[in-house]
Amino acid sequence: MALGWRNRLRRQSDVPAPPEVPGDLGPVLYEAEGQYVATTTAGDWLDRIAVHGLGLRGNAVASVHADGVLVTRTGARTVFVPRADLVSVQLAGGMAGKFVEKEGLVVVTWRLGEGRVDTGFRTRHAAHKAQLVAAIAALVPSDPPQNRTPPTPEGREQL
Repeated sequence: MALGWRNRLRRQSDVPAPPEVPGDLGPVLYEAEGQYVATTTAGDWLDRIAVHGLGLRGNAVASVHADGVLVTRTGARTVFVPRADLVSVQLAGGMAGKFVEKEGLVVVTWRLGEGRVDTGFRTRHAAHKAQLVAAIAALVPSDPPQNRTPPTPEGREQL
């Protein structure tokens, strides 16, 4: 098992670290205690991201701020998801070694470098799932920024 984990770390060496937490996130819009499950490749909930400690499960607090989502983990690096990188949030039944009842996990899909990842969080109290999802969903951009036009057939962008 250790050999497999070491090989996974080697294969994922090009995955960038999550962004640093900004100095001032502002007030907490919503907060929930629970368990950080893992971060996986988006859409492949068995492909755990091992680098940067993103594959390590543990107790955590998820807090939603105007600038993004902060997952403060006990004994591990804090994971910050900037608002601009949020793609979606949904409920799911499991991921990467943690399978629970239907819609038991809050799964946040976000951009990490050039790729997309899914981060799973299980709230300590079932009643907090819907509130956490609603708070994060309020941050997700409704339309992706479109400040550039698609390239022309010649490969040049139109102005």
